[in-house]
Amino acid sequence: MRHIPVLLNEVTDALNLKPNINLVDCTLGDAGHAEAILEKTGSKGRLLGIDADAEGVLRAKRFLYRFDERAICVRENFVNLKKIVAENKFAPVHGILMDLGWSSPQFEERGRGFSFLRIDELLDMRYDVALGAFPCHPRENGDPAASTNDLDSHFRGNDRTTAANIVNEFDIDELARLFREYGEEKLAKEIAEAIGERRKVKVFEKVGELVELILHVYRNKLHSQNEVPWIGGIHPATKVFQALRVAVNHELEVIRQALPQAIDIMVPGGRLAVITFHSLEDRIVKHYFQSIDGKQARLVIKKPIIASEKEIAANPRARSAKLRVVEKISTT
Repeated sequence: MRHIPVLLNEVTDALNLKPNINLVDCTLGDAGHAEAILEKTGSKGRLLGIDADAEGVLRAKRFLYRFDERAICVRENFVNLKKIVAENKFAPVHGILMDLGWSSPQFEERGRGFSFLRIDELLDMRYDVALGAFPCHPRENGDPAASTNDLDSHFRGNDRTTAANIVNEFDIDELARLFREYGEEKLAKEIAEAIGERRKVKVFEKVGELVELILHVYRNKLHSQNEVPWIGGIHPATKVFQALRVAVNHELEVIRQALPQAIDIMVPGGRLAVITFHSLEDRIVKHYFQSIDGKQARLVIKKPIIASEKEIAANPRARSAKLRVVEKISTT
């Protein structure tokens, strides 16, 4: 199954594509956006695609094979965006896309415990089990994206942390804070305390063990006998699994560090388009764009672009997508 790219037409319009220009796709996935970009940039338009998932890069190369040397695919994490562009001598850069969503194959076909529906998979959640997540670099003082209250400090420098490590080794207060801040989970404290009691008897290894514990907590809270007490249309494990995935892969810190790099490497007039899927990501992008508006860039759109009702009906995962766009301006 190939992942369906969200806001496809909106992205190609927002990037202001022209013949024979160079674009960077920081989150290549199944190359849906990349393919459309290459189709619209003429016979000499080029694209540098980046993905931390080794299997994802192989899949993308298959989909982009017909573009030959116009498509360059690199297995890396876009936290190293500036270095990747320099190493591949990919210049000038006229536009950059960051689609921060996860593709369906990553959740459903990788066997890494990303999905709470795959109960027999190990609680791993790393992009690549061989390399682990990519550690982030310390931020400079005065960095507008910096935060003194950042959970990523727990993981920085450790590229082997798995979801099982976190669940089994974090103390109860740390787990509660993680679920609350990265997952916006209302029962963060109750779930963390239940995890603490359960791991005294047996550590967590598989997805199903954690899912069943979360369901048990929700059944008790809601006084429900339902096997899965659905809440607000989502599965009760959704937010905890989001929090663990974000933590394991440094997702928020990667965004904070990559955004300034993207602005730095583009030529004036180049556009940066970012698609987010939850409020944590969107808040970072929104605040950063506001901080550089009128200085290094200008807001192309004041409010984020969202998917149409027609797209959401065809692809329900598009319902939470938000597209924000800035254009680099000359500072001379």
